[in-house]
Amino acid sequence: MADDSTNQAAATPRESAQQAEPAAGGATADEGRRAIFRVPATAMLAVLLLFVGVFPAATALPALLPLLLIPIGLALWVARTRTTATRDGITVRTLFGKRELPWEALRGLSITPKSKIEAVLSDGSKIALPTVRTRHLPVLSLVSAGRLPDPSGLLDEPS
Repeated sequence: MADDSTNQAAATPRESAQQAEPAAGGATADEGRRAIFRVPATAMLAVLLLFVGVFPAATALPALLPLLLIPIGLALWVARTRTTATRDGITVRTLFGKRELPWEALRGLSITPKSKIEAVLSDGSKIALPTVRTRHLPVLSLVSAGRLPDPSGLLDEPS
């Protein structure tokens, strides 16, 4: 069995969210690159602490029991929210929905004042890409196989 570490894309050492896997049918590693951007799993510790803090108050009075929905909702948000980029396009998954955006449907990317990234569609509408920041642009460029240019220049060939 092949070592998966040889298939990892080398954008930057900090890109722990990026996962590369070969595509089915014996395709090369370049065709199977995939990057997953999600809320760090350590955020569940904060949710657990919130649950521990809310639990005594929520169980003291039956009217306060709905307070337990807050940490449960936050746990679901941490578990579900992500952006996945593959050679076929970008998949945006939020708490209540999922939307697939093929590369052909994208005009480009837009950066908000808070360094968040939005996908600009062909019709001019914008879709927020949760958990994707400007530091992830080289990874998106690598996964898109050049369909999105790398504005940082990290992937440029040395001259």
